[in-house]
Amino acid sequence: MNNRAMRISAKVDYALRALVEIARAQAGPVSAEDVAAAQDIPRNFLQAVLSDLRRAGFVASRRGQAGGWVLARDPGTISIADVIRATDGPLVSIHGSRAEDVRYDPSVAVLQWVWIAVRSSLREVLENVTIAQLVSGELPSDVVARTSETGVWESR
Repeated sequence: MNNRAMRISAKVDYALRALVEIARAQAGPVSAEDVAAAQDIPRNFLQAVLSDLRRAGFVASRRGQAGGWVLARDPGTISIADVIRATDGPLVSIHGSRAEDVRYDPSVAVLQWVWIAVRSSLREVLENVTIAQLVSGELPSDVVARTSETGVWESR
């Protein structure tokens, strides 16, 4: 039996955890060492993640004795989907291509519609949950409602 599921990469998970940790540090910049320790993220991996987040304009580094990492944008404007795209690329890809660019034989062309629908479903959640909401622990009601549906906490 193959236990493959939709995969959230370690890079995405670490990026989200780092952003939450940096957003919580309202007193000023937080060092990469402190983020790594607080979130149990390998420091070298975290440096690569922080570089991606800086390129995306989500964080900025401050040099000096009291230096470290700060958010470069309001945490209410950074969605989980934004972070996934910045670290891993498109939300849905088929053999490395975007869903709208895939070309199938007409006998299975309907698969493209399925992939577009999957992307749409992911967007409904991932584009509507922000770093600010992760920090506050208050998710949108429609996201919370999805977690109370029968069977959603069970792996299939």
